[in-house]
Amino acid sequence: MKTYFSLFIIAAIFSIFFFSCQSPNDPATETLEKGGCTKIQSGTLVASDGSTIETGYDQWGYNYQARIFNGGYCDAYRDADWCQEWKEDELIMKWNDAWLSNKDCDGDGLLDRHYGFASYIGSGAWLTNHMSGTYEDENGNTCSWNYFVKIVAAPADAYVESGFWMNADGTEIGEVIWGAFAIIQEVSNDPCAGEHGLQYNSPDHSGLGNW
Repeated sequence: MKTYFSLFIIAAIFSIFFFSCQSPNDPATETLEKGGCTKIQSGTLVASDGSTIETGYDQWGYNYQARIFNGGYCDAYRDADWCQEWKEDELIMKWNDAWLSNKDCDGDGLLDRHYGFASYIGSGAWLTNHMSGTYEDENGNTCSWNYFVKIVAAPADAYVESGFWMNADGTEIGEVIWGAFAIIQEVSNDPCAGEHGLQYNSPDHSGLGNW
């Protein structure tokens, strides 16, 4: 099942760059923060598909303000043709401000990514994906599975060795994914495939953010 889940991970990272929910401490009448950052409540910010971002969940399951997606796997891609094989699977994604902010501070009309950093490296960005679904095995049994993964941006002083990000003192952070990121935890439950619980946990836990 690992290859199957890896496809989910890579695709889910693509989908994160679209997101929106209104906080009780974030009234709709306040569209600008001190320092000139534009909030979602301004009605002027757009997602990468050109649609205007609003507070609360949109029709697909994105909540940019709360930094969460909760919906069907294909909904994360606006029901694209290529993902129909996984249309019945469910996906929950959560991320922090460095991964994708809920405001625009650089004035480009888009939600900020790794604001204040030239790239994701060193930004402290993180993402979690929780996926679940069912499939039929070769014996006709219906198998229920769920999969959870934590992904982080590599620290500024990290380096890559044999496909893994390593921290400055040589401790393994996690497998490289998407160049700038590391997989630091995988949990898989699929009785039909003999998978139960924690599959990988990073030996390194320094500077990786709060979950």
